[in-house]
Amino acid sequence: MLHNFSLGIVLFATWLLLSGHFEPLLIGLGIVSVALVVYISHRMDVIDREGHPIHLGPRAFTYFPWLIWEIIKANIDVARIILKRDMPISPTLFFVKGGQETELGQVVYGNSITLTPGTITVDIIDGQFEIHALTSEAADELERGEMDMRVTRMEGLKEQSE
Repeated sequence: MLHNFSLGIVLFATWLLLSGHFEPLLIGLGIVSVALVVYISHRMDVIDREGHPIHLGPRAFTYFPWLIWEIIKANIDVARIILKRDMPISPTLFFVKGGQETELGQVVYGNSITLTPGTITVDIIDGQFEIHALTSEAADELERGEMDMRVTRMEGLKEQSE
């Protein structure tokens, strides 16, 4: 029930921000349309921990600013490489073990790697992430495991089991 209510709030807030209309009639129609979507989603049984991960909420607010900063730093690094005349790249394909215990955690980790310029998650096989990196420095940074640790902490399963 909490997931249904939370989904309704998120959908209505998104609708309100995107529409920009605050007339009572339109707000009423927005509420009706959100209620209909939540009802249909509930009947289809698609509102779950992966489809609407409200359990990540508080930890995500600390992870995503860090990820944005990493993306900015990686953008600057890739721009430097491109602007250099000799283009000092050393493409490498390697595997790194992820500490995530759920598919959602693995998806967040793989997408975080791909969102960071200069690295792409190619495949995930039994918790092993196959990654292509533009430089050996980018590969070394992923192998140090800070991103993996932060995603695992955001996932929160290890903290709950202790």
